[in-house]
Amino acid sequence: MKLYTCTGAPSPRRVTLYLQAKGIEIDQIEVDLKAGEHLSADFLAKSPDGTVPLLELEGGDYLWDSMAIRRYLEDRFPEPALMGTTAESRAEVLQWSNWVIGQGLQAVAEAFRNKFPGFKNHALTGTRPTPQIEALAERGLARYPYFLDDLESRLQSVPFVGGQHFSIADIDALVTVEFAAEAIKIAPGEGHSTVLNWQARINDRLETDRRGQG
Repeated sequence: MKLYTCTGAPSPRRVTLYLQAKGIEIDQIEVDLKAGEHLSADFLAKSPDGTVPLLELEGGDYLWDSMAIRRYLEDRFPEPALMGTTAESRAEVLQWSNWVIGQGLQAVAEAFRNKFPGFKNHALTGTRPTPQIEALAERGLARYPYFLDDLESRLQSVPFVGGQHFSIADIDALVTVEFAAEAIKIAPGEGHSTVLNWQARINDRLETDRRGQG
């Protein structure tokens, strides 16, 4: 297998941190988004939206969605389980991961892609030109703090975003929180002490996983 990725981009990081937590080693190929490599004819033949991450399977097929990639790898490498172990826990992890993406990461992307000059005419992923809309940037900036408040409430009731166990929901939330701090300059504040403690715990855990593979 080969993973086409871009270091620092949020969606690829959702997969690379998953690999790190699972202890899975896959050859990784950097795609230069700034140079437009993801919009080349060759890459678009593999990833219809021209997005990373992209997983090339042994048989020559491709998976180009972060959740689909991790679902495939979870079935191939079930231990340690990061997407639940029962019907109930799998559903809970999935719904909270989807919540993180819908309420958190999409709000950040909405603000970032509609405001940052580098995304002019590319406010959405894909090959078709999409103009930036200032009102969407403002909406994203307004939405994201609500996500932090709701994440704080969630983590006051359970140790991990997906429930009682570390999962992809934590990875997705960590990527969202750290991307927001960098891209739109909104980080957890004084009212988010539980989020900050959780963030430190998850980063420590992932660092331990990384060292274990070194």
